[in-house]
Amino acid sequence: MASFKVFVLAFAVTVVFSAAHAQYELENAYPNLTFSQPVDFQHAGDGSNRVFVVEQQGMIKVFDNADTSSTARVFLDIAAKVLSGGELGLLGLAFHPDYEMNGYFFVNYTASTPRRTVVARFEVSSPDPDAADPASELLLLEVNQPFQNHNGGQIGFGPDGYLYISFGDGGSGGDPQGHGQNLSSVLGSIARIDVDNPSGQLNYGIPPDNPFTGSLTAREEIYAYGLRNAWRFSIDSASGRIWAADVGQDRIEEIDLIEKGKNYGWKIMEGTLCFSPGTGCDTSGLALPVWEYGRSLGNSVTGGYVYRGARVPELGGRYVYGDFGSGRIWALTYDGVNPPTNEQLLVSGFAVSSFGVDENKELYILQYSPGRIHRFKPSVPTSVEEEVGIPIVSRLLQNYPNPFNPSTMIEFFVPVDGPVRLEVYDMSGERVATLADEELPAGRHSRRFLGSGLATGIYVYRLTAGAQISARKMILTK
Repeated sequence: MASFKVFVLAFAVTVVFSAAHAQYELENAYPNLTFSQPVDFQHAGDGSNRVFVVEQQGMIKVFDNADTSSTARVFLDIAAKVLSGGELGLLGLAFHPDYEMNGYFFVNYTASTPRRTVVARFEVSSPDPDAADPASELLLLEVNQPFQNHNGGQIGFGPDGYLYISFGDGGSGGDPQGHGQNLSSVLGSIARIDVDNPSGQLNYGIPPDNPFTGSLTAREEIYAYGLRNAWRFSIDSASGRIWAADVGQDRIEEIDLIEKGKNYGWKIMEGTLCFSPGTGCDTSGLALPVWEYGRSLGNSVTGGYVYRGARVPELGGRYVYGDFGSGRIWALTYDGVNPPTNEQLLVSGFAVSSFGVDENKELYILQYSPGRIHRFKPSVPTSVEEEVGIPIVSRLLQNYPNPFNPSTMIEFFVPVDGPVRLEVYDMSGERVATLADEELPAGRHSRRFLGSGLATGIYVYRLTAGAQISARKMILTK
C-alpha cells in the first residue's frame, strides 16, 4: 500500500496544477436562434429533450435541444397580460414534477392595474405538446408591487414536490417600506406552497412544515426571508440544497444557501456589512452569505446552478453563477465543511441574465441582448499527465452529496468499452471498498458508495480505466 500513498500525494498536486491551468470558453449553443430578452431556460423533465426559453415581454419558446437546425415555436404567448420593461415582465417558468402526466406548468409574471406579481398555472394543449392552452390559466397567488423593481421572479419545484417562489423586497432603494424584515408580507422572501392540495379559499395549500404555518402574524407561505432581490435561485438536483444570488444595494453582491426559517439579514445587513444602521447593527440570528463580492467585480449578481453535466467535468459539483453588469462568470466550491473557494472562469462580454439546465444537466448561459444562449465548450485538459504525452480520456466526477452520510453517488465516464475498476481508499492507503471491477461499455456510469461502518474522515476514490488512473477525495461525516 505504500505505493498508493505516494499516488495520493501525487494526485493532490496534479489536481491543483490542472485547476490553475484550466481554460474555459463559451460557444453559441443555438447559432440559428435568437430570442427577445431571454430571462429563463427550462426543460419539462418529460424525456422529450425539448427546452423552453422565457422571453421577458411575455412569450415562451420551445424547440428540440437535440436538433441544431431546430426552429423555435411559440409555446405560450401571454404578452397581452404582462407588464414588461426594466425588471418587470414574464420572469419565471417551472414544470410540474408530474408534467408528463398532468401537463401543468407554472409562470411568474408582473401585471398592471394594480402593478402586481402573478403566479399562475397553465396546461399544455392536448393535441399539440409544443403549444400551451392560454385559456387554461389558474391564478394561484397575486402580490401587489409598490415599485417597478425588485420583483424577484424565479420559481422552481423542490424534491419535496412543493413550489418555491422568489419575491423581491418591493423595490425602490434601501427597502423604504421595510419588507425584508416584515413577516406579514411575502415581499423580501422565498415562499413555498403546495400546488397539489388547495386549502380553503386558496388555489394552493401551505406545507405543514413551513416555518410559520399556523402563525397569526406571519405569512404562512414564507420559507425564508430577509432577502433584497433574489432574482435567480436554483435547487441542486443532487443535494437538494437551494442556492440563491441576492442582488445588493450599492456595495455587496451575495450568494446564499437558503434554509427553512432563516433570516438573511436585509435590510439590517447588505452581505456581511451593516446597512441599517450603517454601523453597530445587531447580527444575532442572521444567516450570512456563503460568498460575496464588491462592486469592483460587478453590480448585479445572476444566480446559476451547481454543475452536474458531462461537458466540463472539472466544474462538477461547483456552483456556477455570473454578474449581469460585468459579464463575469465564476464557479464557487463549497461543501458545507471547508471554507468556500471561488474561481473566475471568464468574462463573457455580455449581460448575463440567467442560467438554465437541460435534461442532461448541461448548463446554459443566457445573454440578455442580443438574445443568445451559450454553453461551455468541452474542456481541453491541461494536466501533468497530458503535458508528458499521456492523453486523458476517461472522466471521474466529484461525488454528490459531499460531505455525505451515509451514502454518496460517484459518476464517471469511459470513452471505449473495456475493463474498469472503481475503488475507495482511506487516507492510510487501505482499500475499504471496490465499487466496480468489470467490463463496461463506453459512456456514463454511476455507483453508490455506502459509508456505514466507516469512521468520519477523508476518503479517496480511484478510477482505473485502461491505462488511465484518476482519483478524487470525498468526506464522510457522522
